[in-house]
Amino acid sequence: MIKKVSKNLTRMKRHQRVRNKISGTARRPRLNVYRSLNNMYAQVIDDVNGQTLAAASTLDKEIKSQGATGNKNGAKLVGELVAKRALEKGIKTVTFDRGGYIYHGRVKALAEGAREAGLDF
Repeated sequence: MIKKVSKNLTRMKRHQRVRNKISGTARRPRLNVYRSLNNMYAQVIDDVNGQTLAAASTLDKEIKSQGATGNKNGAKLVGELVAKRALEKGIKTVTFDRGGYIYHGRVKALAEGAREAGLDF
């Protein structure tokens, strides 16, 4: 009998392996990415204090009004918006946490958008 392994389960295992090594601090917080079927979410997190310092998603009014939600254009806009909000709080360098996803497609577009907007990682 063939048993199909859940892709999300393997992603969560990959993410847990990475999270054992990566942690965000106040000086260099963690830029976390979550990708659902229809939306993209990004957060800048200080793991030491357990605080979210900046966040953006395709559900924000600035991005939703442009009509881009579940595609590469929407992901790039999320990256630019989270970078803008982080820079307003004085955060210039972050540690990129791709959440166990492959660095390709929407995740890559979000990272490139954040880099273009001025974040360094």
